[in-house]
Amino acid sequence: MPDKILIVDDDIDSLKLIGLMLQRHGYEVSAANAGNQALSKATAEHPNLIILDVMMPDMDGYEVCRRLRANPETKAIPIIMFTAKTLVDDKVAGFEAGADDYLTKPTHPAELASRVKNILARNTGQKRPETNKGYAIGVLGAKGGVGTTTIALNLAAAFVLRGENAILADFRMGAGAIGLHIGFPQSTGMANVISKASGDIRSNTIEPELVTHQSGLRALLSSPRPREATTNFAVDSMLAAVRALRTMGRPAVFDLGSGLTPTVTRLQREMDQVILVVEPNPVALSLAREILRELESDSAGGRIQVVVVNRAQSSIQTPWPEVENSLGQELRAIISAAPDQVFQAMRAAVPFVVYQPNTVISSQMMKLSEDLNTRIKTLAGGETRP
Repeated sequence: MPDKILIVDDDIDSLKLIGLMLQRHGYEVSAANAGNQALSKATAEHPNLIILDVMMPDMDGYEVCRRLRANPETKAIPIIMFTAKTLVDDKVAGFEAGADDYLTKPTHPAELASRVKNILARNTGQKRPETNKGYAIGVLGAKGGVGTTTIALNLAAAFVLRGENAILADFRMGAGAIGLHIGFPQSTGMANVISKASGDIRSNTIEPELVTHQSGLRALLSSPRPREATTNFAVDSMLAAVRALRTMGRPAVFDLGSGLTPTVTRLQREMDQVILVVEPNPVALSLAREILRELESDSAGGRIQVVVVNRAQSSIQTPWPEVENSLGQELRAIISAAPDQVFQAMRAAVPFVVYQPNTVISSQMMKLSEDLNTRIKTLAGGETRP
């Protein structure tokens, strides 16, 4: 994933200009136009670098810098002070506040790019609290009714059976079904978390909202109450929840629902792996092709995995070689039709991989978790991230 740079400036034109220059060099850009907003975003987003203007209306850049350095979660993030002030005393004040470098406006794009590159290179490999990002797996349906929630729930449960400390999170606000599957129908943990400001969302504020299933699986749940879907939750708070959860679970598995809404599009970029759940019929495959185009346009190769769910035995379903040819992608897993087993497990409020571990579909889910676990270890340099 590209390095993320947070730009802080109350001048909208400067934000746009600097952001555009950095995006052209392949960086991901976030922006804040006030000091307090910068502090919240830095805590929630853990950027790799902050470019900080000195003169702002609510809090000057020196004070922002001092507060960033005083916060254990942000103290190691490199900071470039960026201002029109040119006096030596101003630069000294910046360095004393904790800045790593100092640039004066206006600056040449090549100089800015060079300074950014050098600072990022200098900090590569250093131990920083925000580098422990954990591992996140998002489960996304090509359309509604393809079994997205069932896959997310049983994938997380399969990791628990493998001895991993997995956490499951439900982002289907107002349509949360995971709680209904495992006996917590009224849990509003997710809404309670993301109703907070992004800077207040940390592992210690999420922990009390988790429920623990008898299988050992921990989950942050959405409720099925429609009113929850009408609440205007901030995307920054949702992102902060994702980043905190991924450090708490090994891995963190997210039910993202179906289709690419603007919010889901942003959330899926935080995922190390995205499982696209597809049913082998023409409508679902057509929708899946469009989603794959969008996902692959801003994804590194190998991040998107396709899982086909046969929800019923039928001779009219598309054979798997044709599914691969239609989507232009190898299938990561094919889950057999077993509606009776899924229903029995649901009635018992237990994931089917736990309730009936010796069935074919349970073996298929365990194999999927094994494959993903191998990818996690490979990407983490030989071991899963703590």
